[in-house]
Amino acid sequence: MSAPVLAELRERIGWRRSLVARLATGPAFVLAALPPAVIRRALVAVTAGARPANAADTARWRTDVNSVSRRCAGQGCLQRSIAVVLLARLHGSAPTWRTGFRPDPFVAHAWVEADGAPVGEPPAVAHFHTVLTVSPTADAERSRRSPSWRA
Repeated sequence: MSAPVLAELRERIGWRRSLVARLATGPAFVLAALPPAVIRRALVAVTAGARPANAADTARWRTDVNSVSRRCAGQGCLQRSIAVVLLARLHGSAPTWRTGFRPDPFVAHAWVEADGAPVGEPPAVAHFHTVLTVSPTADAERSRRSPSWRA
């Protein structure tokens, strides 16, 4: 992903929050190296059964991820967004994960949303064309409506 780099909020967090955030950022780096369709399938599987995350918790998890990883706090929007989803899932919920782009000038970006709005993102994200989305409520509804291939 490539997006303008803004200073991300980093703060000193306790060792417990730091440890849990590191449990999410490690796998996020691995997932971010995979093709987009594989990332989406993995996040759909991870968020299955999760309740939607609220904006306050999502902002805290985003800060935790930024605080333990310089890459996530810098140009690693894909890793950051995946790590926030994984960290949220460790707490039983999941924000909506999105990737998108702005065509002129071309900028690609990945972010998370909660309560229907991007969390910790500049207002310009509202003008991005969404390419991939993983939403805990929409994906749960879709899987309930689609026929099961298992007997």
